Amino acid sequence: QLQLVESGGGLVQPGGSLRLSCAASGFTLDYYYVIGWFRQAPGKEREFVASIAWTSTYFADSVKGRFTISRDNAKNTVDLQMNSLKPEDTAVYYCAGKLGLVPTTEVNDYDFWGQGTQVTVSS
Repeated sequence: QLQLVESGGGLVQPGGSLRLSCAASGFTLDYYYVIGWFRQAPGKEREFVASIAWTSTYFADSVKGRFTISRDNAKNTVDLQMNSLKPEDTAVYYCAGKLGLVPTTEVNDYDFWGQGTQVTVSS
């Protein structure tokens, strides 16, 4: 069974940074998986944040220039580095995966998900 586990969430002040990790359990997170990060704030729909397909990366306009996504093959993770955080970045962050090389921003295109990790940006 393919499972993903997120970690690294927490409380941070505006302007601060956090690094989220998405770890694979039971399989190798190699280049043949597209991994996406999504977030969901209270009362809002889950929205695309970033994805990595093969070695190409994609970002929502709201996080472009502030977030980066990368693979750590040694740790079998996909990490989301979040800098210059804003209060509007507050949400539960989820990583998701799909087999293949075609990138996608659509929630329904992903086949397996993690349980989420809370990120709160507040002073």
